[in-house]
Amino acid sequence: MLLTVDIGNTESVLGWFEDLTPVHVWRIATDRRRTGDEIGLQLRGLLETRNLPAPERIVVASVVPALHRVWLGVGKMLDVPVRFLDGGSRVPVTLDVDHPLEVGADRIANTLAATELYGRDTVVVDLGTATTFDCITADGIFAGGVIAPGPTTGMDQLARATARLPQVEVESPMRVIGRNTRECLLSGGFYSVVDGIDGIVSRIVEEWQREALVVATGGLARVVAPHCRTVDLIEPALTITGLAIAARYLSS
Repeated sequence: MLLTVDIGNTESVLGWFEDLTPVHVWRIATDRRRTGDEIGLQLRGLLETRNLPAPERIVVASVVPALHRVWLGVGKMLDVPVRFLDGGSRVPVTLDVDHPLEVGADRIANTLAATELYGRDTVVVDLGTATTFDCITADGIFAGGVIAPGPTTGMDQLARATARLPQVEVESPMRVIGRNTRECLLSGGFYSVVDGIDGIVSRIVEEWQREALVVATGGLARVVAPHCRTVDLIEPALTITGLAIAARYLSS
């Protein structure tokens, strides 16, 4: 009984695994102000709603270093060992980049999952606060990639930087040509993300010169990826599945 935790800048994704199957998945807001006791109580509540016991261990990928100590506190509260995946972890991944220790834990988890699940050259498009494009070879080499603003990041910034433009969610518009301000924003925000993904993936494939599988993951993958011409597969649980794989190699 394994709990995986993918801590992003906006949301944290929790997965309850049996073997490599995510039986339960929860999304909670990432809040740097919360304590280990607070998150531990919230976690207990989530587990109780599904009649689940405390996990045997917790494996964490985090892009928010301030929460590392907090999750160690969660483990202490629940009397459960907590292990972190990072660039120094002994997992079967080669980080073929200039500065391996700078590679995000989520990208390492994506590499583990893509290698085991697909066994072929893969581009993982992870749609979070940032959209990352991970180039992963069939034999588990992370060869670099691209980091771009996430689907909601640009829209949030536009709303903050203008006096009269409202905040809109990222969702599929009814048409491209909007007939009011909200429709115009919705179309522009959505298709700039869609076409940005297609454009970057096309450039990656051209430069990399590989017949790569393109997999979309992240919270907005099911919303955005069906409209992308270059995406072959949508797997929202890819990152936490990579953490479940990492659990085999991280010391207990």
